[in-house]
Amino acid sequence: MNGGIPKELRGSLRRAERLEWWSIAWTISVIIVMGSAMGSSQTMKTAWIEDCLSLIPPAVFLIARRIERRPADARFPNGFARVPSLAFAIAATALTALGGTLLIDSAISLISQEHATVAAVHIGDQEIWLGWIMVAAQIYSIIVPLVLGWLKLPLARQLNDKTLFTDAMTQKANWMTGIAGIGGVIGIGLGYWWADALAAGLISLDILNDGIRALRAASAELIDGSPRELDSTDIARDASALHAALDALFPGAEVHLRETGRVISAQIVGAVPPENKLNIRDYWPGDPDRAWRLGHISFVPPPRDSGDALERQIS
Repeated sequence: MNGGIPKELRGSLRRAERLEWWSIAWTISVIIVMGSAMGSSQTMKTAWIEDCLSLIPPAVFLIARRIERRPADARFPNGFARVPSLAFAIAATALTALGGTLLIDSAISLISQEHATVAAVHIGDQEIWLGWIMVAAQIYSIIVPLVLGWLKLPLARQLNDKTLFTDAMTQKANWMTGIAGIGGVIGIGLGYWWADALAAGLISLDILNDGIRALRAASAELIDGSPRELDSTDIARDASALHAALDALFPGAEVHLRETGRVISAQIVGAVPPENKLNIRDYWPGDPDRAWRLGHISFVPPPRDSGDALERQIS
């Protein structure tokens, strides 16, 4: 295993790392283009801030991968398998903060009735409305995250990597920002001063919703809650199936599941391991290709004297 990833998935993990490096490089190019064409547009400012903050998830993913590869030592005897959980929490926090900041910013603009203007610029002997340059920059800002998100999403599902999935959702927010931004700039050109800030506000609501959902799942993971789905706060379907299978194999015992990075750890309280030791993957009830998701099973045997056990629990 490599940070909870079996040999057959290590190639996908390397591709994800390369993709994150490309993501950082292309996002920086978008930031430069958008900053150059920003003007006084609230939507352009919103999109630019979002592009800057969207560097956080890929950077966190790459840092987490570097730490995750470290061997266990005296200070961290259990290794670094839970680093992806911490990275997911950081990425989710960044996404939530992004949505909240942009929502407040756009609300202030609407309440104060800021009338953004888009002037004309001279390029050589030609006078060009700056709005067209903004639209061109927004189109570029749409293409990059659209492609990156499309490439990251299947890898995130294959690796069950929530940080990578949150990054893909950030890319989705970026291209949505670009589409709404084009509408906001054109709205200014047509004389609708509120279109700019309204578009930014609608974008921020969607980002905030994704961020809060990711933050709830990350919090549940950090406090050893049941494993969650990649795209929601619901208990993961494969975890539910595993719980049912272990419950049937060890009737009367308590089955506790938690997620450690990308893998599930199971603790069976009130049962002893079978005499005929099975491969851990034999306990996996679903697709054999996903059996790597079950990374660890521990057993807590029942006490010999239930009265003593109760006394210890009360004391």
